[in-house]
Amino acid sequence: MASRLDRSALPAWLTATALAALGWWFGSGVQPLWWLTWLAPLPVLWLAPRVRALWAALAAFAAYAIGGINLWGYLHGYIGLPVAAIIQAVGTPALVLALCTLLFRRLLLRGHALAAALALPVTWVAVEYVNNLVSPHGTFFNVGYTQMDALPIIQIAAVTGIWGIGFLVLLLPAAIAVQSAHQAPKRGRVAAAAIVTLLLVATFAYGSWRLQAPATSTIRIGLVSLQERARSAADLQARDAHYVDAIKRLADAGARIVLTPETSFASDDANLPAFAELSNRRDLTVGIGVDSTSDPRAERNMLMVFQPGVMSPATYSKHHLLIGFEQYTPGDRYTVLEGTPRIGLAICKDMDFHDVGHAYAARHAQLLLVPASDFTIDGWLHSRMAIMRGVESGFAVARAAHSGRLTLSDDRGRVLAEASSEKHDAELVGDLPLRETHTLYTPWGDWFAWLDLAGLVMLLGLAWRPLPR
Repeated sequence: MASRLDRSALPAWLTATALAALGWWFGSGVQPLWWLTWLAPLPVLWLAPRVRALWAALAAFAAYAIGGINLWGYLHGYIGLPVAAIIQAVGTPALVLALCTLLFRRLLLRGHALAAALALPVTWVAVEYVNNLVSPHGTFFNVGYTQMDALPIIQIAAVTGIWGIGFLVLLLPAAIAVQSAHQAPKRGRVAAAAIVTLLLVATFAYGSWRLQAPATSTIRIGLVSLQERARSAADLQARDAHYVDAIKRLADAGARIVLTPETSFASDDANLPAFAELSNRRDLTVGIGVDSTSDPRAERNMLMVFQPGVMSPATYSKHHLLIGFEQYTPGDRYTVLEGTPRIGLAICKDMDFHDVGHAYAARHAQLLLVPASDFTIDGWLHSRMAIMRGVESGFAVARAAHSGRLTLSDDRGRVLAEASSEKHDAELVGDLPLRETHTLYTPWGDWFAWLDLAGLVMLLGLAWRPLPR
């Protein structure tokens, strides 16, 4: 039968599928090995022109689906998603990879080597962009986040947004696979190799240059997260006293700003004035996460910031809520603190979306204060998603999370200080460099993603254009 896999090809099919599955297992998820992500698609792309289309697609789907099982503990054990939702979360990108592989194979067998090399990155980025527009989770699990430890590479986000990173990561294995295919004409192989080499060298050179930029100023910031939860009035008083003590310790260590995680306090907490008093007495900016019920019509997840000499605290209400977990009324305005440096406010999931980064870049923010709350195992990933917004839009990020990570990162994505609050209390204090950064991504927006959408239309037309007799 035409659909049956030739016995001689079975070992190659199994080997390629297994290697790709291992690549996706360790090169994706909540704490990936960044270098392995570049290799994960290569085995199935190498296999694609050597087997029938059905088996090429099946190998790609199986590899990603098996690798994606690495998310089972996170999605089911920590978040509590039902099995059907997990199948959709893993199966959808597996299906996308299968379709990308089919397009790659078709273009390659038609002799369009350069187009074949572009098929995977162009299609994947286009789909990720559309998903970002319609999903309530924004850019979560975008392949670009796998590269957050590769500092020179992620600097390209200041020009293309996160879309350029994912494009490069998937372009390299596709170009290598083209080099190994005898069906590809020599001219096409040379063109693909030259373009990939040029793009990678230019990206690395630009990233290395950008990392050399000196800071214009520094600010010392303290972050604190306590595990204890108040169950009674006595617990509440003790918890607040512990936070006050921690803030005092951080102030003694030289912190000028101190931040706690989201919803650490309630707006009816009688001890909130203590933080205003502490701010004035220690000449300290204190940001606290508050479950605000002060408006009886709308409960809000709020960041409240007390500044020395300022009568009323600055406030910001979370814009993007976690569906199924939060019943708050979302906020609709942005807040920049008085004075210099220019400091903006955001909360946790807001940093999964580009609108927040764009809004504060337009307001020339140099630093964002971001209280957050994570699911223990995703502390690295979710903190790096916030850091990516800083690279794209040109601001440093101070993020304090329950059950996650406390991070101080500059506008280049460097993590200057980090502590884990995943299983215990955590405090840190560090000097955070600030710059007056204006990225090209700010005025240009998602131009690169739109370029991929246009490129996908062209590739599809080329793949299905009638062949000359």
